[in-house]
Amino acid sequence: MLGLLTLDFPKLYGWQQAPETFAKRDFYKLKESGITAFHPAVCYLGLTAYVESLRDLQRWRRLIAAQPSYFTLISGQADLAQAKASGKIGILLGQQNSEHFRTIDDVDHFHALGQRVSLLCYGTNRLGGGCNDSHDPGLSEFGAQVIAHMNRVGMAIDVAHCGDRTTLDAFSVSRRPVLITHSNCRALVPARTRCKTDEAIRKMAATGGVMGISMIRGFVSASGPSNVESVLDHIDRVVRLAGVEHVGVGSDVDLEGRSRLSPAMLRREHILGNTDLDGLNYPKKVFDLTEGLVRRGYSDRDIALILGGNFQRALSQIWTRDLD
Repeated sequence: MLGLLTLDFPKLYGWQQAPETFAKRDFYKLKESGITAFHPAVCYLGLTAYVESLRDLQRWRRLIAAQPSYFTLISGQADLAQAKASGKIGILLGQQNSEHFRTIDDVDHFHALGQRVSLLCYGTNRLGGGCNDSHDPGLSEFGAQVIAHMNRVGMAIDVAHCGDRTTLDAFSVSRRPVLITHSNCRALVPARTRCKTDEAIRKMAATGGVMGISMIRGFVSASGPSNVESVLDHIDRVVRLAGVEHVGVGSDVDLEGRSRLSPAMLRREHILGNTDLDGLNYPKKVFDLTEGLVRRGYSDRDIALILGGNFQRALSQIWTRDLD
């Protein structure tokens, strides 16, 4: 529930501006990853958030429409199964910040453009507090109104980057499952406010939500070795706290990892030093993760839930519009 086609953004923008440059070899690289649907959300902040978020959706829609043999837009539950059955790559449009919702009407506008997921706060904004800010004011009245409208239109609420108070407030306000699309367990990495507390994980599950576990070194391990076993430790903990029905994958990486990213981009993500996991085959990370789940004794049913079934169930509950 957060996976990037590529973190090479000039390459991505090139595909989106000139879709014919997305070649068959690019498609097969994605297909061979074993991933059938990507949620490649990014973040736009401040005064340009509305315009840049609008352009982001337009760029994605241009690429998908121009390459129908390779891509399909995920607009509803049936599209997830159809993407897999057709052999295409499903693209689920979302944003890692909700500053583009200037008014409640903007929720309708962006939903009509195909947005199906929105992270409330990357940093502190009009809706609530961010996880890396010194003070989290909690969910604002406007934030509660946005959540209520997202519930009505069928747009998923994400709190992955929200502060602790805003996270818990969102669980209390939403009438539908709330997602933590890409995070880890703070009990295993105590210094990382990006990671979620045990309380938050339990309350997320109580909404019917799902938490996607990331594969970024600094959020997976506090120090020392950090590998697929470390990722599995986070999955195990969510399972113990909330049940296997409430954990999934939110790798927050592409098929190459993150070590090649610029220092400036890593600082924006609040990541210092090496970001990649030891020994992980990034192009085939889902296969490495699956083998690890088998080693730890998870059943075929449980593995299917973790690899996508749980998020599909939650999204089916979220995307059903109110009849009124």
